[in-house]
Amino acid sequence: MSAGAPAAFPVRVAGPGELPGCHAVRREVFVAEQGVPEAEEIDGYDADAVHLLASGPAGPVGTVRFLHGTPARKKYAHAGVDDDTTAVLGRLAVGRAARGTGLGAALVRAVEAEARRLGLRRVYLEAQVPALGFYERLGYAAHGPEFDEGSGIPHRAMTKTL
Repeated sequence: MSAGAPAAFPVRVAGPGELPGCHAVRREVFVAEQGVPEAEEIDGYDADAVHLLASGPAGPVGTVRFLHGTPARKKYAHAGVDDDTTAVLGRLAVGRAARGTGLGAALVRAVEAEARRLGLRRVYLEAQVPALGFYERLGYAAHGPEFDEGSGIPHRAMTKTL
């Protein structure tokens, strides 16, 4: 699973007991740095998501999750996710200690690889506007207008065919 990940931070599908590590990275990035309320960040979809986790010698440094099937359709019906072939990437977070290493791109590629393994054919995400270029470099195309997905941070929808 860690193909393409920086050697110091291998990426893997998180096991059931590793969700607290994923949450720790998300709290660092979204709650502490970006001011997203914890009640919005740690939501009811974590139990249905596939979580990926990257760790270094000091512990977790990056995470991402994706939804597919019924949970994806339920949460993202407003965005036209109405099939069982779409992975919905979200909660991509890289802690300060691992920024600039390529870990963010490795996490996205790991989602794509796991989605392909599950037979999914498309990835949908809602990117923070400052991150559009990052996702475009990974082959994602933005569509639709900017919107606030609830955190006060402008986002745009993006997709990529696998």
